[in-house]
Amino acid sequence: MNYYLHIMIERHIQPLLQTLLTHFPCVVLTGVRQCGKTTLLNTLGSEWHHFDMENSADRQQLLADPDLFLRLHDDKLVIDEAQLAPPLFSALRVAIDRDRARKGRFLLSGSGSPELVTQISESLAGRVARVEMSPLSLSEAWQQPPSALYSLLTQGAPMPELQAAALARLTVQQVRDFWFAGGYPEPWLSNSEEFRNLWQRNYIDTYLLRDIGALFPSLNRDRFRQFVALLSQHSGNIINNADIARTLGVSEPTVRDWLRIAHDTYLWRHIPAWDRSAAKQLVKHPKGYLRDSGLLHRLLRIPDPQMLATHPVVGKSWEGMVVETLLRGFENAGIEVEPFHYRTRGGAEIDLILEGRFGNAQLLPVEIKLTQHGDKRALRSLSEFVATHHCPLGLVINNDERARWLDERILAIPAACL
Repeated sequence: MNYYLHIMIERHIQPLLQTLLTHFPCVVLTGVRQCGKTTLLNTLGSEWHHFDMENSADRQQLLADPDLFLRLHDDKLVIDEAQLAPPLFSALRVAIDRDRARKGRFLLSGSGSPELVTQISESLAGRVARVEMSPLSLSEAWQQPPSALYSLLTQGAPMPELQAAALARLTVQQVRDFWFAGGYPEPWLSNSEEFRNLWQRNYIDTYLLRDIGALFPSLNRDRFRQFVALLSQHSGNIINNADIARTLGVSEPTVRDWLRIAHDTYLWRHIPAWDRSAAKQLVKHPKGYLRDSGLLHRLLRIPDPQMLATHPVVGKSWEGMVVETLLRGFENAGIEVEPFHYRTRGGAEIDLILEGRFGNAQLLPVEIKLTQHGDKRALRSLSEFVATHHCPLGLVINNDERARWLDERILAIPAACL
């Protein structure tokens, strides 16, 4: 695949971005490095003026006099990597308030940065909309339109509609190719396996040595590298800070700080425990996933899909990819959901509990299976949760060829429909 194809891939978040620009004077697009933010911004049209804060000339032009700069560029202004120009934000607040009713004037982008989040919450509160962009989703990677399933779930659509929308749009091989490679656009679109390996290795080094070092200058990068390697081994598992601290020879507060850094820079997906049940003794520890399956496999030194198929992490890797695909689908559709995991001290477990609006319900429990067919006996925890919490629906996501009802309120759908 070539670069031309890269710039032509349709990103499912684009309609949401355009909608937000019609309602807010400023929109902030955040996301991990190399997920495609700049490429997306370049599709906005020639009326938009672009300035990149990683370009020293652009940065100096803005920082020389931020207020004057924004008076000269008071409409259709894109500022890429905005976190590198902190004085921008207070000047932007003044520029927005000068004409608060005018929408779609400013569009900022930025990688994971506490500085960016702080400036948005302190300087631009109430004036901006923030949206997170991820690497390619499963359907984006294979240039499929967004699945209708996400909106139907939130509408509480009738069961036949849900089943009809859950048609497999991809082959099992396509799903497995994406699962192994991950969703970063540049390596995904390369035909060279050598390039993919080199890209992933250098991406990890850049993330660890450049981004993290710049954002957290006092961080011990060698120890943090060890932490990230260890984190890959815990992807999909309950996270016990004390165990990780003992392994690395650091304090528990240090581990908490490092987990926060990994989550805030979009490397790690923190999944808290669901603890709303008074009738059950629940495990309160969180779990989490390395957000990109390709980077996970690189860190675990899994060189090919054949080794992945027999590796001890195969089930957790698959689970993490499906969780991330689901959450990206809801995010791209502008649908707000909160992810949790569920485990009782008696051993009952559900991979994912989504809190949001699902028709008249607020909970959607999801079980994820690598196998083709779901076993009803293995889904006892899901069935009990659906009954206890009066959920109209529970989902099983597997590798089947089509959607099937496993129970009156449990629908199994293929990952290839997402």
